[in-house]
Amino acid sequence: MNGLRLEDLGVLLVASSLVAMLTRRIGLPYTAGLVLAGIALAYSPLGLDLPLSRALIFNIFLPPLIFEAALQLDWRRFRRELPVTLVLAFGGVLLSASLLAAALHWLLGWSLLGAAFFAILIAATDPVSVIAAFKEQKAEPRLAMVVESESLLNDGIAAVGFALLLGIAEGGSISANAAIRDFAWTVLGGIGCGSLVAALTLALAGRTADHLVEITLTTIAAWGSFLFAEHVGASGVFATLVAGLITGNAGWRTAISQEGRPHVLGFWQYAAFLANSCLFLLIGSHEAHQPIALVSGMLLSVFFLTILARAAAVYPLSCLLRPTRLRLPASYQHLLVWGGLRGAVALALALAVPGSVAEQHDIVVLTFGVVACSIFAQGLTVPALLRHWKLGGTPSAAASDAPPPAPQAPSRHDRDAP
Repeated sequence: MNGLRLEDLGVLLVASSLVAMLTRRIGLPYTAGLVLAGIALAYSPLGLDLPLSRALIFNIFLPPLIFEAALQLDWRRFRRELPVTLVLAFGGVLLSASLLAAALHWLLGWSLLGAAFFAILIAATDPVSVIAAFKEQKAEPRLAMVVESESLLNDGIAAVGFALLLGIAEGGSISANAAIRDFAWTVLGGIGCGSLVAALTLALAGRTADHLVEITLTTIAAWGSFLFAEHVGASGVFATLVAGLITGNAGWRTAISQEGRPHVLGFWQYAAFLANSCLFLLIGSHEAHQPIALVSGMLLSVFFLTILARAAAVYPLSCLLRPTRLRLPASYQHLLVWGGLRGAVALALALAVPGSVAEQHDIVVLTFGVVACSIFAQGLTVPALLRHWKLGGTPSAAASDAPPPAPQAPSRHDRDAP
């Protein structure tokens, strides 16, 4: 698994199981517990040399996390909130990234290219962190839908913007028309790839009632859509998101058998748990080796600027929705700002910043630092804010362990097993 040895994987599985049990007993957010455990593993006598790269995060861990989240998104609710999430995802990322890049350039003296790289990769809230935190705290349904769907969409926007900057850093020149064309292809191509792969896999799934085959075909849909889109220069994130939405909505009605549905859901819950656990343990182990103390003063400034840029995007854009039925309450806006955790996607992109960028080393170190601050400073306080505004609360251990109910959609009957 991209340099991850079987012995290392075994240690990660044991650690994730222990962390899951412990955090539920003491009420600590699971992702924060994983990062702490990863730091502890880095200093343990085991001497683990755990890899962490953009390829590992994007190609191995992101597809199951995005697919599982999209699989359980109800299309009608997602479509109802789509104008809100599009405004926040597209406009929010571009506005907050622009403001943050300007601040880094004028206040800290960074080059425009280095500031733009860091701003775009840190501007998007991370779906791994956000979804985990809100699911654990059983946030109010509409709030959870807006936060989860926005984080899934703006992750793709950040990846698209990063790819455009990468072309510039590699010596290419890009016009406004070319940038718009590339942006449109990356987004629409990703949507098309996801739709195509999902349609093909569901067409095959409709010919069997064997839940093992159905699970296999959804696995192909998750990774196949991502890798296919990346191969043709489109967004793998958008492709997997669309494939998950189609599978979790049209798939229940037309392809996945009623008997196979709980097996499919159970498999993807486990796949997301495994990916989430290994990923944040790896993040913790690498946090321990970052020279964050050398940039501690700068780190606090950058973390503050990141929150400020997020606020400067969320509040004005939310004002645009105030006259409509989609207006967001003030408490939702506060949670969108403070609950916008950063995590794996930011790290994956930071690790891919080319060495030709003058601030490349600082970008990597500061990204690790901002992610750590985000997970602990924001992640640990979100539950209290949810309770303060009566938007959710910490579930009981029994509720946390219980699988979510299967979507109530009609499914086909009377199929013969192969």
